[in-house]
Amino acid sequence: MSAIKTTPVPASAPVSRRRKPHTDNRRWTTPAVYFVALLLVGAMLAPVVYIILGGFRSNSQITTDPAGLPNPWVTEGYTAVITGSTFWREVGNSLIASSATTLGVVVLGLMASYALARYKFVGRGAMYSLFAAGLMFPMTVAITPLYILVRTLGLMNSLAGVILPQIGFALPVTIIILVPFLRAIPAEIQEAAEIDGCSRLGFFRRMVIPLSMPGVITVGILAFVNSWNSYILPLFILNMDESFTLPLGVQAFASQWSVDTARVLAFTSLSMIPALVFFSLFERRIVGGLTGAVKG
Repeated sequence: MSAIKTTPVPASAPVSRRRKPHTDNRRWTTPAVYFVALLLVGAMLAPVVYIILGGFRSNSQITTDPAGLPNPWVTEGYTAVITGSTFWREVGNSLIASSATTLGVVVLGLMASYALARYKFVGRGAMYSLFAAGLMFPMTVAITPLYILVRTLGLMNSLAGVILPQIGFALPVTIIILVPFLRAIPAEIQEAAEIDGCSRLGFFRRMVIPLSMPGVITVGILAFVNSWNSYILPLFILNMDESFTLPLGVQAFASQWSVDTARVLAFTSLSMIPALVFFSLFERRIVGGLTGAVKG
């Protein structure tokens, strides 16, 4: 048999490697992106910081140097707002309206989403499309019909006249977020629950609600924050100082104490704190819930 000849490969043979493209571009792009992001964050936070620091200044300091820092620091503006009853009454009204709106949105939205996601019936697609179309109509467009309806029902100057419309306008986004969560629940779980003797209501209470809790928390936070910051609807419905919510209270306080700029800034900064703290604490919940809705 003839021997097979093989050509040895030299040990020093170079190994071809592909160079990573756009390495230099990445090196320069990342600092530029961070720089632009810092500029945007600074532009958004600058007014908030100015309002908070302005509450620690006196009117003479604001008049002399509007963009300066407190020197010395003055706390009379914050003290006058905190010790007064107007601020806490309006905080209570906003808390009642926001809590009731959140409860109504979560309960009604979860039940409607469960029916749209888990049951087949005539007109289901049209009903879902109707809720989706509700996202295109902001409350400002329907403010005149809402005013007439609330006045006809005798709910003027009451928090119920604010809560009910807010629930109605928050339901579309709630259903759009919750339906994917409920559709993602495997049908085998429901079949196993029915075999074990669990009723539909029991399955909804024991399985659906716990499994969809990330979406429920997300829509609850969004409904609470939107209701807390609502201004247009309370402006048309509430005409008495005793029923004012916090956004209306800020406007009324600014009109009443227009000559005392420091106190107005203190009142405004205190009114921002609850929404900022609430949103900061549950920011991850909101992102996680929206991500789950997109995946579902």
